Amino acid sequence: MSGNLLELRDIRVSYGHAEVVHGISLDVASGSIATVIGANGAGKTTLLNAAMGVVPCTGTILYRGAPAPRSIEGRVQAGMCLVPERRELFTTMSVEDNLALGGFLRSGDERRETLAEVYQRFPRLAERRKQIAGTLSGGERQMLALGRALMSRPQLLLLDEPSLGLAPKIVAEILGIVSELRATGVSILLVEQNARAALEIADDAYLVELGEVRRSGKAADMAADPSLVESYLGGATQH
Repeated sequence: MSGNLLELRDIRVSYGHAEVVHGISLDVASGSIATVIGANGAGKTTLLNAAMGVVPCTGTILYRGAPAPRSIEGRVQAGMCLVPERRELFTTMSVEDNLALGGFLRSGDERRETLAEVYQRFPRLAERRKQIAGTLSGGERQMLALGRALMSRPQLLLLDEPSLGLAPKIVAEILGIVSELRATGVSILLVEQNARAALEIADDAYLVELGEVRRSGKAADMAADPSLVESYLGGATQH
């Protein structure tokens, strides 16, 4: 078995007769963050949904060195968890009830233990545990979406645009939490339009354009590449 937790090989996704992901291959090493960057419409979210089994695809998806379970439920049970771009919270339920639903596969004792860990990581959620999720701020909703995912004790987190619609200060806070999760052993596949912020925390990076990988390599190397910075990150390299 390789050191990769997730391996995607020649992934293709079509909507009707139109192929929107054209043979993408990428790896997520165990205990690392791999990021997929690119403009809107590049196929990033579709690729993430294919990896989770939300949309059908062709190609090979290996998880822990073996074919990934066929169903979404099987992938969740195996330790994969998707945090979608729209967060998909139960907005009429409390923060604590949303979190409890994230741990539905766990025993009562394990669920209580994990809930305590989530509240320790997200003190703001602990303060608002009885608050209705639909009344939270954008940053708090993203924290809740992450916390709910962590309730399943995932080995692999698939994160779709966690910074979307958030103020820069909150983006830094959320991505800082994502970086901390890597230190706990969680592997992360991060889809992010904010390329500069994603490259700052990722180990490996893939630039996707029009459904194809155009560039790949170490995130730090790509962040320091003047041509990539000029084209995708906006402005000159920072020193």
